[in-house]
Amino acid sequence: MGKSLIPPGGGDDNNIEPVDLKSALEERYLAYALSTIMHRALPDVRDGLKPVHRRIMHAMRLLRLNPDQAYAKCARIVGDVMGKFHPHGDQAIYDALVRLAQDFAVRYPLVDGQGNFGNIDGDNAAAMRYTEARMTDVATLLLDGITEDAIDFRPTYNEEDEEPIVLPGAFPNLLANGSSGIAVGMATSIPPHNAAELCDAALHLIKKPDATVEELVAMVPGPDFPTGGILVEPAEQILEAYRTGRGAFRLRARWHKEDGGRGTWVIVVTEIPYQVQKSRLIEKIAELLIAKKLPLLDDIRDESAEDIRIVLEPKNRSVDPELLMESLFKLTDLENRFPLNMNVLSHGKVPNVLSLRDVLKEWLEHRKEVLIRRSRYRHGEIEKRLEVLGGYLIAYLNLDEVIRIIREEDHPKQQLMDTFSLTDNQAEAILNMRLRSLRKLEEFEIRKEFDALTEEKKQIEELLASDAKQWQTIGWEIANVRKKFGPDTPLGKRRTTFAEAPNHDVSDIHHAMIEKEPVTVVVSEKGWLRAMKGHLADFSALTFKEGDKLKLAFHAETTDKILIFTTGGKFYTIGANTLPGGRGHGEPVRIMVDMENDQDIVTAFVHNPAGKLLLASHEGNGFVVPETETVANTRKGKQIMNVKAPDEAKICSRITGDHVAIVGENRKLLVFALADIPEMGRGKGVRLQKYKDGGVSDIRTFAIEQGLTWQDAADRTFTRSKDELAEWIGARASAGRMVPKGFPRSGRFS
Repeated sequence: MGKSLIPPGGGDDNNIEPVDLKSALEERYLAYALSTIMHRALPDVRDGLKPVHRRIMHAMRLLRLNPDQAYAKCARIVGDVMGKFHPHGDQAIYDALVRLAQDFAVRYPLVDGQGNFGNIDGDNAAAMRYTEARMTDVATLLLDGITEDAIDFRPTYNEEDEEPIVLPGAFPNLLANGSSGIAVGMATSIPPHNAAELCDAALHLIKKPDATVEELVAMVPGPDFPTGGILVEPAEQILEAYRTGRGAFRLRARWHKEDGGRGTWVIVVTEIPYQVQKSRLIEKIAELLIAKKLPLLDDIRDESAEDIRIVLEPKNRSVDPELLMESLFKLTDLENRFPLNMNVLSHGKVPNVLSLRDVLKEWLEHRKEVLIRRSRYRHGEIEKRLEVLGGYLIAYLNLDEVIRIIREEDHPKQQLMDTFSLTDNQAEAILNMRLRSLRKLEEFEIRKEFDALTEEKKQIEELLASDAKQWQTIGWEIANVRKKFGPDTPLGKRRTTFAEAPNHDVSDIHHAMIEKEPVTVVVSEKGWLRAMKGHLADFSALTFKEGDKLKLAFHAETTDKILIFTTGGKFYTIGANTLPGGRGHGEPVRIMVDMENDQDIVTAFVHNPAGKLLLASHEGNGFVVPETETVANTRKGKQIMNVKAPDEAKICSRITGDHVAIVGENRKLLVFALADIPEMGRGKGVRLQKYKDGGVSDIRTFAIEQGLTWQDAADRTFTRSKDELAEWIGARASAGRMVPKGFPRSGRFS
């Protein structure tokens, strides 16, 4: 008998219902994910706010915290938001409120704070019982028309009250203040922009609804961060980001060189990238200084007061300030990338990644809907008032009869309605009139108001009937916002400027980040590498592991790149500064790079970008390669010479001169012109010398005018002139002739 899904009874088991765990989890997780996306993490494209911010604004409006009113304690605002609208923690609400007041976090603050609201160093705001707040002009623009049926309300979480689904949003808040949030399976990241530029783009879109993103980007050239900085992203990348709604912006700190007299100078940083904590930035630079990662920098000081002032002292006067800053940009948050991912709730319902044009279009559509709803509401209010005024006029024309009816009749309201054909509202209004308003002047005032309202009603009806008039009105509203936050106002002035990042040679920047010190690179036969401090003159004192010995050693600087050539024809690149120190026996090369186990090191040397190398395999194939082609950027190395087993790469020598001398294991020497060997970036090469059996023993390049030189085992130097080499000079790929008298038995030139 199979197990029952229903658990054993425990008293009243009428309510037990078997549920499949998988479907239950899916259903509940989906509900959680949707709630996070819709009600927490993503902003609405229409007002640019998340629910918590919208609820803060609404609560502040109900508390009448207008820009011209007194401040109220933040604790009171947070209490109202939490108690009536937002059933979450008070600290979360207060954090959101604080951020809306920080001028370094929000481009156009929605909250005007009084007290300690935190700073750019990352210090927190004071507790909510100490701080006070009220709304700013931007917030009042967002709320403008909320009482005129401009938007829908929904019941709050306990259904005791109502809250707005979206704000009327007369300010382009989504793009002007930006937004960021992480939902489930999606995120949003929108940088702040300049409101005047957004208004210009919106006005252009009203005039030309099919405007392209290129036209709009001409007016909104890029983000405008509250902390300023310099945008060094290429224009075409910015355009692409706005077209697709995804991208990133490279933002750099603003700096200038300040002369200190007698040739000394310092660099002063006055603006840092958005969302970078100043204190953390300075700590990071100080850590790099101590770790000797910034050899061009001597000291860093924070001299900031109200404005940012970070002072950087160079190591000496000859340091290039541009290069010093490039090294800092590369290693620290003085340069960062701000992502753009315009993932917003489109029409308040669907999460969608929108382009710049789509975002502005949806905002304009929302503004149109708000205008129509407000106009209809006003139309209704005017009709109600005109009805009452009509009743008043009838009362004035028949004042004595009205007074008689009110004084003598038992049911004056019904009698008034029957006698003068009044509506219920009109009769009620007449009965509620005060005696003082029966004076002569009042009739004139009522006629004036009646005519004015009739004219306004006519205008509203014309507006509601004409699409062109509606867009004209929206354009007028946006133009007013632009005037209020124009480029000539302190708040509206653009803070982030544009520039092109200077093109410095990557190797120069690389050098600027490494302290230049002399080292001796030591390579053992078994492939162990190390870097001894200083330039050693005597290599005989070097010690190795048992059974290992010196393969080669050479002098270098810590700023150099070391190239390693292996028998598999691959080149690997290692920074001399990354080599293990000389205290032990170093480390095996296979730990530093991904070198195959069946390959060995042929040679290692300091990279010279201007140099050329002659590569040769054991079987006598070879070619010339420019040294710049051999630099590998990854651990995997770079395959330059193609060799198939049993052949292997055997020789790599730097080229000097115009001729090649090659000697085989058969002790035959051949001399031919270097020009006969092709220059390639990669390949097998061409035949250099012909052998019946065996292969290459050694190769040397030399200048024919100076002759060929070699040393024998007793360190004696032999030189053969051009004429003396005549019988060995031949065509490339020929066999050559037996080596001249005095050539070393080792078959090598040195």
